[in-house]
Amino acid sequence: MRDDTSTRIVEDVDPPLHYPAYRSATWRVPTRPFVVLPGRVDDLANPLYGEEEVGELDNDLTRQHRGEPLGERIIVTGRLLEENGRPVRSSLIEIWQPNAAGRYRHKGDQHPAPLDPNFTGAGRTLTGADGGYEFITVKPGAYPWKNHPNAWRPAHIHFSVFGRAFSSRLVTQMYFPGDPLHDQDPILQSVRDPHARKRLVADFELELTQPDWALGYRFDIVLRQTPFE
Repeated sequence: MRDDTSTRIVEDVDPPLHYPAYRSATWRVPTRPFVVLPGRVDDLANPLYGEEEVGELDNDLTRQHRGEPLGERIIVTGRLLEENGRPVRSSLIEIWQPNAAGRYRHKGDQHPAPLDPNFTGAGRTLTGADGGYEFITVKPGAYPWKNHPNAWRPAHIHFSVFGRAFSSRLVTQMYFPGDPLHDQDPILQSVRDPHARKRLVADFELELTQPDWALGYRFDIVLRQTPFE
């Protein structure tokens, strides 16, 4: 039985930790009050994110193999900002995603869609002085999952943002505008505030699009405003 404290832990956040429509949340949601662990010195140290640690092609998922991946090439750019608009500099941003057919390169993904030998689906970069970042990739495909009958996840890219230490990692997802699966996705719909939910959908911007080459999308990440998992 949950006490009042654990109930508040579960319910007083958006998205809520316990969202029955997302079946996996039932396995992961805490049912007891959090335990505060004593801080350690290595938790407070800055990770070594030096320029030499991030490769030249780490942010270009279309050039990590001998050939080009199949699919619609896209540019995803934006800024990592604090709530007051101050840029977050030299922060490590990682992304991972399925390929254009909607399949992850992971042994746990047995979706009967083709793997792309020229697409791994993972990248990383450091934010610049203005908090800016950029990735070049292909638009991910939708894929089936077993959350409910005839369930399909809309196209999305996972984002991971690191703060001053690895223990401060935050994870969110970026969706694409106009996707008909948005209303059917319990993960996106778990964000109950419609304005907050909208912040998870990237903006298509013609100004970012490179003629005859790639479409451009903008996805700004604002700490304490962008919903995180």
